[in-house]
Amino acid sequence: MSLSKEQIAQRIAKEVKDGYYVNLGIGIPTLVANFVRNDIEVEFQSENGILGMGPFPFDGEEDPDLINAGKQTITALPGASFFDSAMSFSMIRGQHVDLTILGAMEVAQNGDIANWKIPGKMVKGMGGAMDLVASAENIIVAMMHTNRAGESKLLKTCSLPLTGVNCVKKIVTDLAVLEIVDNTFKLLERAPGVTVEQIKEATEGDLIVEGTIPEIAF
Repeated sequence: MSLSKEQIAQRIAKEVKDGYYVNLGIGIPTLVANFVRNDIEVEFQSENGILGMGPFPFDGEEDPDLINAGKQTITALPGASFFDSAMSFSMIRGQHVDLTILGAMEVAQNGDIANWKIPGKMVKGMGGAMDLVASAENIIVAMMHTNRAGESKLLKTCSLPLTGVNCVKKIVTDLAVLEIVDNTFKLLERAPGVTVEQIKEATEGDLIVEGTIPEIAF
């Protein structure tokens, strides 16, 4: 059975370590803050100018003045800081973010990512993604394994305009956990009930499978 968006975020939360400064992109990545362990301290950053984001608020407890880069209402943890976008991007470009978690429309087997534009369709702007992928040392992508037409989003080469090159380290999809190794996708874990053959069929790029692949554990 494929993972839900919440389960993808829950699996990625296991990659977040104590003391990390983490930027969460819009979409599935914003859910990661809901699943981080309570026994570690993590600072979540949003490029619109907040450091110290907490989980999403409960219904009826939203503060319209507290939003993330995707304009979703958020909570702020004790000690959170608010600042302008210039300061925020100084933090990003100065490589003070330990982990960046992004969504993507396509990822190539060499670590290229395309996540900001589909030619011919309206786009509001590239946002902070290009700065983030150019500056971060550790980038994890949260995405569906295939698009709505059933076509693979893990490719030999991206067909859409690139956001960054050779930058993605790991991908968590609704089917699997993979990492980029020697310009190929290496299968690390599979969603419960999903077979290796199903993952192979859904992956256009070159896929390394070594030994027995464990199921994702939460």
